[in-house]
Amino acid sequence: MTKYTAPKVTGKIKAALKQLFFKTEKPVIDFDKYLEDNKYKLSKYERNAVKINATPINTSPLQDKLELKNSKFLGFPFFPESMLYPTGENGKPMVMAVQINFEEVPHTDNFPKDGILQLFFSTNGWYSEEPKIIYHKKEDLELQPIKDFSFLSNKDYKDIPINKPHYLSFEAFKDKGSDVDTQFDYSFDGMDFFDFMERLNGTDGEKMYNYFNSAGHKIGGYASFTQYDRREMSAETANDIQLLQIDTDKHIMFGDGGIAHIFINKENLMKKDFSKAYFYWDCF
Repeated sequence: MTKYTAPKVTGKIKAALKQLFFKTEKPVIDFDKYLEDNKYKLSKYERNAVKINATPINTSPLQDKLELKNSKFLGFPFFPESMLYPTGENGKPMVMAVQINFEEVPHTDNFPKDGILQLFFSTNGWYSEEPKIIYHKKEDLELQPIKDFSFLSNKDYKDIPINKPHYLSFEAFKDKGSDVDTQFDYSFDGMDFFDFMERLNGTDGEKMYNYFNSAGHKIGGYASFTQYDRREMSAETANDIQLLQIDTDKHIMFGDGGIAHIFINKENLMKKDFSKAYFYWDCF
């Protein structure tokens, strides 16, 4: 479900406040040495993920020159004529915000090798209406697609958090961990992430934060939040997998510097059943 949360002290700010108001003399740990001494234990927490390189295109969404099946932010979606195009609560056609063609993506365990995943937003307030998450199976891609999108207009994209079309490319990488993803439960010599960071000098503290940074556009991997990990609110969602993360950048803004996600249960992901996948975003 879409959810907006009130501002809250984030992990990085919490660490800074603790260092400011509760300064104590503690042994300084060499972060590089710690990584070397604990590389085997840390390697077990690494996750295969795919970085999304998003290149803005200086055109309107209705001037999309990419192929219908290409991965993209905004632009024209691949959508079969024989299927019901998604509409918002006001009955108006929704606009596609994200399209991922898994044939263009380096394969990651449990993720599809083919098919197209799409995220649609309502033109009547993307933040107040549930978006629609649609997956077209490989066999669906042989169907005759819609080619006339004259039912959409430029004003439909006015308030969408992605303000320019983007061409997407992909790069496999190892996600090391996250300061805010509750599934990253690694114990730093019995300390949590921020208590351990306090034992580092300023340079090593910044190095640690960057090493375990889970921000950015990506498929899979650890999640980054400006507030908290909403999956921990329920035992039913605690182990859900991050399917997609879209971060704020120069041409993308979810609220005030926010981050958006699609999460899904692992079994449903393996079955390519996206009917219960859900969208979540938060901001500062």
